[in-house]
Amino acid sequence: MFKNINKVVKVFVIADFFYNSAFSSFAPIFAIFITGQIAGGSASVAGFATAIYWAVKSICQLPIARFLDRTDGEHDDFWAMFVGYFLSGLVPIAYIFVREPWHLYAIQGVYGFIMAWVVPAWYSIFTRHVNKWRISFEWSLESVFSVGLATAGAAALGGFMVDRLGFQTLFLAAGVLAMLTSLLFLTLRPSLFGRNHQDRVLPERRHQNF
Repeated sequence: MFKNINKVVKVFVIADFFYNSAFSSFAPIFAIFITGQIAGGSASVAGFATAIYWAVKSICQLPIARFLDRTDGEHDDFWAMFVGYFLSGLVPIAYIFVREPWHLYAIQGVYGFIMAWVVPAWYSIFTRHVNKWRISFEWSLESVFSVGLATAGAAALGGFMVDRLGFQTLFLAAGVLAMLTSLLFLTLRPSLFGRNHQDRVLPERRHQNF
């Protein structure tokens, strides 16, 4: 599956598998945590918490993306992504200490701001390093392996862990896994562009086997 895929794309796919596994382990049952273990928790609180994350992320992401585009090279994108991945791993751990709805709202706002840096940085690096003759395949590899399979497996495992060990153990495990996953990106620093490249890399032969 990973044959003839350059190192950057390969590391992105593998790292995202573990990162998405961490957050997908509790995403399907997060509302149960809110309604069952937060004082005053309700369906409305769950809805507002989700809305705060997406509102903050959406408001901040475009200005941040413009800033990253104006800065030469990929190293700014790398650090925005790496630091963001690492800090986002603290989010599940912070859920352990939530006692009231406003605690959750504050965490969700910070989480949205962090991901407003991560997402455009991730997209920019991945897009530059995708093989121009296999764009559909390599983006689909990310979608199938790092999103689909990771979500399916982690959702089942997360529910099992909560039944056996509780939400606190799950949140701690998810946070630690996310932070450890961010360290994989450190292996990519020698492979990054020192200045902006408009062309995607590695224009290999069109009829190369996958």
